[in-house]
Amino acid sequence: MAASSNGLGLKEQEKLEKIVDLYLKTGIAVHSAGYMGRQFSGVIPLAGIMDLVNSIVNQPSSFYEAAQLPNVVEEIMANELNQFIGWEPGQFAMVTTSGGSLGSLTALLAARNDRFPQMWSEGVSALKGQGRPAIAVGDAHYSISRAVGILGIGEEQIVRLPLNEKKQICLEKVRPTLEAAAQKGLNVFAMVASAGTTTQGAFDPLDQLADIAQEENIWLHVDGCHGASLLVCDQLRHKLKGIEKVDSFVWDTHKTMFLPGVCTLLFYKNKEKSYGAFQQNASYVFEKQPDIYTQFDRAQQNFECTKRPLIMNLWVTWSIYGRKLFADKLEYLCQLTQDAYQMLEEEADFQTIHDPEMNILCFRYLPSNLDEKALPDFQVTIRNRLKEEGTFFISKVNVDEKPCLRVVFMNHKIETAHFQLLLREIRKIGQEIIDKASRI
Repeated sequence: MAASSNGLGLKEQEKLEKIVDLYLKTGIAVHSAGYMGRQFSGVIPLAGIMDLVNSIVNQPSSFYEAAQLPNVVEEIMANELNQFIGWEPGQFAMVTTSGGSLGSLTALLAARNDRFPQMWSEGVSALKGQGRPAIAVGDAHYSISRAVGILGIGEEQIVRLPLNEKKQICLEKVRPTLEAAAQKGLNVFAMVASAGTTTQGAFDPLDQLADIAQEENIWLHVDGCHGASLLVCDQLRHKLKGIEKVDSFVWDTHKTMFLPGVCTLLFYKNKEKSYGAFQQNASYVFEKQPDIYTQFDRAQQNFECTKRPLIMNLWVTWSIYGRKLFADKLEYLCQLTQDAYQMLEEEADFQTIHDPEMNILCFRYLPSNLDEKALPDFQVTIRNRLKEEGTFFISKVNVDEKPCLRVVFMNHKIETAHFQLLLREIRKIGQEIIDKASRI
């Protein structure tokens, strides 16, 4: 059998082509103008090419000796991005890790060990008389509850901070809630705020929360997976006012920096405390006598030993295009979301749920002939029909325990005309559902 130019036999090449074709046909069309569903997107092409290079070169990047350039680049990008944060050079730390869930878990582990250093070696039995460790949260991503369970704190020790009408942490109720927790024997050592909640993209008041956290001796961690990218935007950076006061935060560049998944940046205000999450000795990797190279190692600060060179995709793209590429895309998508919100406000048969703060918009279709008691799952059914038909892909979410339709604008090729087509399709499907129900 003749071999093809790629080194595969014709039979193997045909099989590979079928697999790739199947992958493309069954995958979400993230580059389509009809894709408005999730917090990932089509990637910047250069970043995708760099990700291919990463896979072929195969440099495990937790240690300098195994991945020299990625480890140095991590330091370079930390300093580059710090110009938008404002920490004292040399006093902070940035670590890349595989996803915001792992990043937040790592930060909360550092916070736990900072307050209860004996827990690492002795476990919860060492905490007699100190109260039950607890974490206070707002509208937190479900990964925070997972982290609480993994850390051995227990979900019953999650202190729920009340939200205001914008689904932000309500400042006036933070201290009373913390005081009530203390009276119940809870020792709140960390507070988790959000810069762009998953539900509807809300930004908690970081500046004031940081002041409260400092006064109460509580570690403030910010889930900025979706919204921290606004730091690079002159027009939108104000939404993260106070970020320089927080103890740690996570930033997913595979979300609103449009890079391949996954690449999360975990920032610590205090570099020394970034080493508090993990405490191991292993002669086969850790050096007892540090040198000028081991200062670039990240293994003692992150969970992974073998870690993809995540930072390379960001550094190369940033080096070639600069900040403007990211800022322009984000500013366009946030403005598009505001335009879509205004369109909905003018439609009598649609209900807006919130004034969007970023690129996430929640709404409901409520035509005059809808009997919600007869069709309690109306919004979800519309969403599922849209997904099945394949022209549009949107998501759904519960707000105040009511199902809503949710769009996330991640593709800068989407225009308001595409959103108008989506509304037309929602109306068509909605009326078909109502008509079918009336005939039963």
